[in-house]
Amino acid sequence: MVHIKTPAEVELMRHSALLVSATLAEIAKVIRPGITTLSLDKTIGEMIRDHGGIPSFLNFHGYPFNSCISVNDVVVHGFPNEKELKDGDIISVDIGIVKNGYHGDHAYTFAIGDVKPEVLQLIRVTKESLFKGIEQAIAGNRIGDIGAAIQEHTEKKYGYGVVRELVGHGLGKSLHEDPQVPNYGKRGAGAKLKEGTVLAIEPMINMGKKEVYTESDGWTVRTIDGTASVHFEHDVCVQKNKADILSDYSIIEAAEKANSHLVTSEPVLVA
Repeated sequence: MVHIKTPAEVELMRHSALLVSATLAEIAKVIRPGITTLSLDKTIGEMIRDHGGIPSFLNFHGYPFNSCISVNDVVVHGFPNEKELKDGDIISVDIGIVKNGYHGDHAYTFAIGDVKPEVLQLIRVTKESLFKGIEQAIAGNRIGDIGAAIQEHTEKKYGYGVVRELVGHGLGKSLHEDPQVPNYGKRGAGAKLKEGTVLAIEPMINMGKKEVYTESDGWTVRTIDGTASVHFEHDVCVQKNKADILSDYSIIEAAEKANSHLVTSEPVLVA
């Protein structure tokens, strides 16, 4: 069942989403070689609680951390740990926050230092595909329009692998609500989008094959061939003419550009 949000509920969700964005921006300031993802997770938990929120992921079906931090070939649900990040790593930071009874949930992929040009292109293209999907999140369109736009830009145009096992989702009082939002599909297929539906649209795109596997911890998802994977996610409210993006990448991007250890995902052409 899809829960349509009132304008007042959408504003509450915007507050939660913007707290996620602000937390990601703080992380963008401190990511560097030598820092551990476990220390990043601690910072995330502290910031969420300092601003009156609760980490959505902590204890969600037994998940033991405040955030999911996925490095290189980890697609999603990476466990924060004591391993130090190094030059050339890419890091997807996925954060959920519940505040005033409503969840915000989005992600951003960062690149440290001397990242290969083809990986920077993967980052750029995945980020572009997110916004191409968002362009389709308007009332009267269908779920398949979102997935098709993402798939066309990543898989069909660049030959990347679009993960099938993991999808975007509705968002609200629950972290995962209907409808599911695949990153692949056919235009004109699937449920019709209604005004007031809030979605977490989140392309998960692999450099190589689309297939993934889950480690023995039951959470960490990796690419089957060990190639890099990129994850971006925005919180979006379906509207009549243009989707309302509740989260804010601009503050994350500003912090990313100010951090000399990070490489921004500017267009990089690979022959």
